[in-house]
Amino acid sequence: MMISTKGRYALRLILALAQEGGGKPLSIREISKRQEISEKYSEQIILQLSRAGLVTGLRGAQGGYTLSRPAEQITAGEVLRAAEGSIAPVECAEIGCDHSEGCMTYGLWRRIKEAVDSVVDSTTVADLLADAGPHGR
Repeated sequence: MMISTKGRYALRLILALAQEGGGKPLSIREISKRQEISEKYSEQIILQLSRAGLVTGLRGAQGGYTLSRPAEQITAGEVLRAAEGSIAPVECAEIGCDHSEGCMTYGLWRRIKEAVDSVVDSTTVADLLADAGPHGR
């Protein structure tokens, strides 16, 4: 299982907003510049994060985006699922299938999914900032 560029960039965009602290809105231009991601791609990702309720857009000259909740209350799992959809290693681990009951590999896929979910759902944006230290990007 690999997280796509979209998922990785979504985490970077959320972290850029969290680094701002104080809730000062950041424009797409500023976020894109800081993260070295194209504005167009950043807009697409921010829209998904907004639909998921993770960021809030503010209009006007001083507008931009802020986190909808404190960084301590947003998990990496929420961000990744907003960008990626499911992060299960295979579809049946998420929704099951007609063969799940007799499938010899189903247990493996479920354990992988549960392990990944455990890590991303217990890691907050604040944790990621702390792990990056003062010079993280």
